Amino acid sequence: MEIDKKVIKKLIDAFEELKKSLKQNGEKLDISEVDTIIENVVDENFKSIKSPIIGTAYLAPEPGAKPFVEIGKKIKKGDTVMIVEAMKTMNHVPSTHNGTVKKISVEDGQPVEYDQVLILVE
Repeated sequence: MEIDKKVIKKLIDAFEELKKSLKQNGEKLDISEVDTIIENVVDENFKSIKSPIIGTAYLAPEPGAKPFVEIGKKIKKGDTVMIVEAMKTMNHVPSTHNGTVKKISVEDGQPVEYDQVLILVE
């Protein structure tokens, strides 16, 4: 995967800022803060497709089938990118953007929360 130098610079700056604020307050670094910083920087450079509901994410229409999307695949707005099962109902998640899939943030069969980032698109 190709990493943009601007993204790395923003991450380094954000971590330095976080370290300074933690030292001033005498606090220790919480891993959830690191995740939040990374998500914020990544979200600025990529468009995200988020889960519309709470449920279980499936990357393919059925077990053993070809996944809806793969890293590097071009997708169009409205294309199904995965299924989120909630209360025995299979809900197709449509792409909200045109672009190329850069990251799939969930694994097949993984529980997902409302508004959780599922896929990053460039």
